[in-house]
Amino acid sequence: QVQLVESGGGLVQAGDSLRLSCAASLRTFSMYGMGWFRQAPGKEREFVAAITWTGRNTDYVDSVKGRFTISRDNAKNTVYLQMNSLKPEDTAVYYCAADEKGSSSNYYGDYRYWGQGTQVTVSS
Repeated sequence: QVQLVESGGGLVQAGDSLRLSCAASLRTFSMYGMGWFRQAPGKEREFVAAITWTGRNTDYVDSVKGRFTISRDNAKNTVYLQMNSLKPEDTAVYYCAADEKGSSSNYYGDYRYWGQGTQVTVSS
């Protein structure tokens, strides 16, 4: 059974940093594109960042460019989201997802597997 398990969320102040991790129980993890999405209360799920299976290409929503960095370690079956200069509007549940086509899609429908999410709360 495929599992994606996020960790690293928490309560921080504006300007702080957090690093989210997503450990995947995918036998062929290195062939999957990986993405991070987030959902704030009362809002739709939003694309945050994605990385191709090779790790060579990444994509970000404009609101996090220059502050967030997605990366992956295929030897550890893990994808990371380094979040710097956090803002209150970054508050949300963050989900990682796996795309078996290996792309860095920003469309949630392209992702087959999803984690349960980790809460990130940024206070002002």
